[in-house]
Amino acid sequence: MGKGEKKREGGNKKNILFYTVELNESESSVINPIDSPKSGWIKFIYFIRRPAVVIFLVILFDQLLKFWVKTHMYRNEAIRVFGDYFQLHFIENSGMAFGMEFGGDYRKLILSVFRIVVVIALAWYLNKLVKQKAHPGLLVAGALICAGALGNIIDSAFYGMIFTTSNEIHVAALDPANGYAGFLHGNVVDMLYFPLFEGHFPKWFPFWGGEEYQFFRPVFNVADSSISVGVFLILLFQKRFFKKKEADSSISDSLK
Repeated sequence: MGKGEKKREGGNKKNILFYTVELNESESSVINPIDSPKSGWIKFIYFIRRPAVVIFLVILFDQLLKFWVKTHMYRNEAIRVFGDYFQLHFIENSGMAFGMEFGGDYRKLILSVFRIVVVIALAWYLNKLVKQKAHPGLLVAGALICAGALGNIIDSAFYGMIFTTSNEIHVAALDPANGYAGFLHGNVVDMLYFPLFEGHFPKWFPFWGGEEYQFFRPVFNVADSSISVGVFLILLFQKRFFKKKEADSSISDSLK
């Protein structure tokens, strides 16, 4: 070892999903975790964390479940999956998340257009993050949010045009010639219902004293869940996701 040379300790760090795996120098010089035939699980993780793959899988699962519910269940019908704690409870709403209503044709149209604008903005920002080689966890979270918004937009944009009306006595059919609404005026399909427990607020409880409560009351869908998980991941791992950006900012400030 020549003068001025220092022995290199440690190895290369490979970022896999949200965590960092450190390889020693001999491993990193011989093995590429992506190319190694013995690292199929690493290849799989690298593959599924890509934003396009995440978006595709979420939308696929969301739409398959909605299609099945729409064409096999009456509106307000409930199927118990796990006792009373998890049910498929088919309802439709005019576009808000977790079964909340947003009535009126003009307000629904405004909401649909707003969602489309938001998705375009999210897609642009996600593409920017990919080019900047942002933390893979942030890319996954952004893709989940984008996929969830897209999933519900598909309902409101096209379901009214391709399905017949769902009600308590008729199951909807896939029939584009007899759709129940026009473009951007369809209803969002919700079905996931988790009434885990219920009871009554104590008499002394402010505002709702003595009233009945239920957790978790809202009925939602896979798209709603995707948005919630994406937001939760960003809040939970924000220091890790934005660490590099903050470090770069501090370096820039020190050079000024």
